[in-house]
Order: sequence, then structure tokens, then C-alpha cells
Amino acid sequence: METDVMFSQATDIWGTPQWLFDALDKEFGFTLDPCSDGTNAKCEKFYSIHDSGLLKNWGTETVFMNPPYSQCEEWMRKAYGAAQEGATVVCLVPSRTDTEWWHRYAMKGEIRLLKGRLKFGDATNSAPFPSAVIVFRPREFQLVAWDARAA
Repeated sequence: METDVMFSQATDIWGTPQWLFDALDKEFGFTLDPCSDGTNAKCEKFYSIHDSGLLKNWGTETVFMNPPYSQCEEWMRKAYGAAQEGATVVCLVPSRTDTEWWHRYAMKGEIRLLKGRLKFGDATNSAPFPSAVIVFRPREFQLVAWDARAA
């Protein structure tokens, strides 16, 4: 893979590492990828650039979202709003804790900081930024304590 483009400003599409998607999919069971470029969809149901996933209703889908990083604010706004309406949305985003969108949206979700830096797509080098997984759950979601004695 040509990494000169990946580490320049020429692209903001970062292909999700398969191992990370698989681990998250095992936990969540994804049903929708709204940020596909049309060739890299991670779910059977997906929206491509031409479908404009920002404008679609995500309903009660379980969504995996790895947005174009130049549009994190718009996609995180959509993800948070979709969760308020019933979707579960898991977002792979750069860990940009100094940004307005991070404080406005990411801080309202479950934040999972990833150790080290990811290798996106077929890259041989790690990304020039740290990443995080943000989970937005539907409003009605409640974390319930599990009692081993009752099982």
C-alpha cells in the first residue's frame, strides 16, 4: 500500500483494521455500516458515499461507524442523535480530546482509548494519531449488575 497518501492531507478515509472490527462485532453484532466508500463495507447493510448515511434514518440498527475524519463533528452528531432515537452506535475515531466535537459528543458516550496507534487498511506504518472507540447506546439502555449467585 502506498502510505505517502495515507499520511498526507490527501485522504481522510482510514480502513478499519479487520481484527478490531471482528472484536467489536463479536461484542455488538453490527447490522449497519453507514460510512462505506462502496468497496470497504464492514456489514451486509451499508450506505456508501453516494447514499449519504448522514441523511438516512439508522432506526434501531447496531451501527459500526468509521467516518471520514475530516467530518468527525457531523458524523458524531449523527451518531449521538441516532442513539437517542434507538440505535446503538460504535464509533472508531481519532482521539482528539482537544476538539469541540470530542467534548460535545464523545464525552457523552462510553470512551475506550486504544493502546498504541492503529495500522489502518494495508498500511505498514501506524497512524500518526491515537484512536478511540466511542459507544453511544439508546436512551433506554441500562447497565444491570449481574449476580453470579443468582445464575
